[in-house]
Amino acid sequence: MLLLEQVVILLLTAVVLVPLFQRFKLGAVLGYLAAGMVIGPWGFGVVGATESTLHLAELGVVLLLFLIGLELDPARLWTLRRTVFGLGGAQVGVTGGVLALAATLFGLGWHAAVVIGLGLALSSTALVMASLAERGQLNTVHGREAFAVLLFQDLAVIPALALLPLLAGGAAHGSAQWLMAAKGFAVISVVIGASRILVRPALKFIAFHSSREVFTAAALLMVVGSALIMEKIGLSMSLGAFLAGVLLADSEFRHELEADIEPFKGLLLGLFFMAVGMGANLELVLNEPVKLISLALALMAIKLGVMYAISRAIGAGNETAQRVSVALAQGGEFAFVLFSTAAAIGIIDAATTDLLVMVVTISLVLAPLMFVAHERLLLRWQERRAEPEYDVIDAPATPVIIAGYGRYGQIVSRVLRMCDIPFTALEVSYQQVDFVRRFGSKIYFGDATRLDLLQAAKIGEAKLFVLAIDNVEASVRCATLVRRHFPQLPILARARNRVHYFRLRDLNIDAIYRETFPSSLEVAHQSLLRLGFGIADAQRAIALFKQHDEAQLKVQHAFQHDEAQLIQTAQEAAAQLKELFEADTVYFPPQAVRAGSA
Repeated sequence: MLLLEQVVILLLTAVVLVPLFQRFKLGAVLGYLAAGMVIGPWGFGVVGATESTLHLAELGVVLLLFLIGLELDPARLWTLRRTVFGLGGAQVGVTGGVLALAATLFGLGWHAAVVIGLGLALSSTALVMASLAERGQLNTVHGREAFAVLLFQDLAVIPALALLPLLAGGAAHGSAQWLMAAKGFAVISVVIGASRILVRPALKFIAFHSSREVFTAAALLMVVGSALIMEKIGLSMSLGAFLAGVLLADSEFRHELEADIEPFKGLLLGLFFMAVGMGANLELVLNEPVKLISLALALMAIKLGVMYAISRAIGAGNETAQRVSVALAQGGEFAFVLFSTAAAIGIIDAATTDLLVMVVTISLVLAPLMFVAHERLLLRWQERRAEPEYDVIDAPATPVIIAGYGRYGQIVSRVLRMCDIPFTALEVSYQQVDFVRRFGSKIYFGDATRLDLLQAAKIGEAKLFVLAIDNVEASVRCATLVRRHFPQLPILARARNRVHYFRLRDLNIDAIYRETFPSSLEVAHQSLLRLGFGIADAQRAIALFKQHDEAQLKVQHAFQHDEAQLIQTAQEAAAQLKELFEADTVYFPPQAVRAGSA
């Protein structure tokens, strides 16, 4: 009952605090850390028995490393090899070396300094990836580089954990420790070899002859078994779990395992961070707040400076280097694993471990604040910069002008080019312009919402204006400008959704095409055919729906600002559509029903 009560307290505290931290843009990680601090022995002491919580945290780390290994498909690693092992290796190596040197200046031995340097060089994968995803920056240049560095850091944890026993042994026991390392590498080799001979065939057999729950249990047995094997030979349980994940990363079971475990991934991470928060020595913060905050700021400054220098050295732009450096400036969750393991085997004393844990924790607290401050500084810097120099459009007039050259505008242009119809394409994103030009396409860097650039493109002599801008606000501004100054010019407009459609329709634009509507109708058409409809019946059903939806769209345009009326018309439209189907000869044929249910 005691354990169950502790679980309830852990969950209740997380449910209360984590949403509050997310509400104030501080991130879930800080919420879990704070929850652990509040209920831990240095907080209110609600959870008294910390030993069981530490075991729970260890299980969380084991399963977390299994999930990370599961995501490291060897093919994916090979694709990112230069960025991962080049940029990531430089970051860990140089930053770890600088921090290890700093640790020796504080009087620590080289064994402890190496562990501290490696541990503090790591960044928080959970915090950085969540922050990039929240800002929509995962697919940017700095997002991909940050991911590559984090990926290398995750990989670097494994050999670091394996080498800790060597550092603990010292010179007197060097041969014994090297023998243990050789034994570890031998066991790893045997496990890798046995995975294809024994494990995968066994999983195939279980997946074919048993239920999904038994399959999940078998996979977990493999994880825990690998972890226990590593522990028996003196290595980390986390190493065994990670290895189990990597062995299944390129198997046919990967996606099924991810689907089974993904719902628990965030909770396991949360429990791990809560356990870390419970172990944080808050008495140190009360006794030496200036020292701890100064050390945390110094850590972040060193990591930021080293990462910025490395990024610039490999040719990254100033803004990209800044973003990558700020993203990776904090300490990481795996530093807790390294430090606690190092303390357990005597490399670092308990007082130093408590100090390091609090420094990393404070850096995690400061990281979201640094993200926000840096974004605001960048925004102000970008606003103060001079306006970009758009291309000079000196080409002769063309019958078609395309505003926006993303995936939508490119398809239109390819058809026009195939038919030998000249056009002028304008795109406001220089990155997109530079990318498209590599493939030989003629495109101008310019903002289609500016009248002078439209006039330079000789819009007055055009016969057609294709509005393919992705951003809704920019699309409406461009349409307003063209309608005001060139009212006779026909406009073919792209609409992202119904609201975008309504705003364009308010400008008296008649030819508006919803970007997902035709492809959705085609999928519906194919669905009817596969369910037993005849070709003619399926075509009539789609035509009837299209006619009804377009008519309904015009009706809803009049009530677009009245939500209650919109809901009522939508409900009435659904009933009308059903009546139309029942009255029309395209009604679901009985043979189609039988075919679909067979």
